[in-house]
Amino acid sequence: MATTSISSVASEPEHNTKSRELEEENATKTGAADDEDTGAQVAPIVKLEEVPVTTGEEDEDAILDLKAKLYRFVKEGNQWKERGVGTVKLLKHKDSAKVRLVFRQSKTLKICANHLVLPTINVQEHHGNDKSCLWHAADFADGELKDELFCIRFPSVENCKTFKETVEEVAESQGKKEETKDAADAAGLLEKLSVGDGRTEEKEKQAKEVSQTVVDKAKEDGEKDEPASSP
Repeated sequence: MATTSISSVASEPEHNTKSRELEEENATKTGAADDEDTGAQVAPIVKLEEVPVTTGEEDEDAILDLKAKLYRFVKEGNQWKERGVGTVKLLKHKDSAKVRLVFRQSKTLKICANHLVLPTINVQEHHGNDKSCLWHAADFADGELKDELFCIRFPSVENCKTFKETVEEVAESQGKKEETKDAADAAGLLEKLSVGDGRTEEKEKQAKEVSQTVVDKAKEDGEKDEPASSP
């Protein structure tokens, strides 16, 4: 009785080996043909036109641009709520020179804070965290003015310090600008009043001169009409 050796069972039949070799060779040729660059240009099915994106910052210059995380204090729950992770900017208008603070989320570019930097703004350090600052502002991020308490956290102490010092410098410059404007307005008002008073005095003087002329004329006419006295 014939027995089957382990070596014959382990080895693959010869015709199967040749068949596999042919299949692998054909597959290699097919893959090479697929990878070959024919140089043909395939036009896209849908042509997308480039749309200009306006941010509302075109007439402003950025004097500060830092990455940070912004929080807003919610009175109802008496707790801080995160508004987003993104960039905080101080933007100075090219014409009016007014400066506003804008915070946008990184991916969505949603505005989370948008308010003017007024002379009354007071940026305070967060007790217990030297990378954070607090301040109040009349914010317009939600489309209406609301008094908000913000907290902003930076990756480093240096950035937090830069933010605080820059806001304070802007607030001080805006205060000086308002004082200069008020002084100029007051000077202009005084000048107008002075000119008005001068004109009034001149008109009164002219009226007095005309009145005196009328009186003198009346006297002359009276003397002419009066009959001569007897000798």
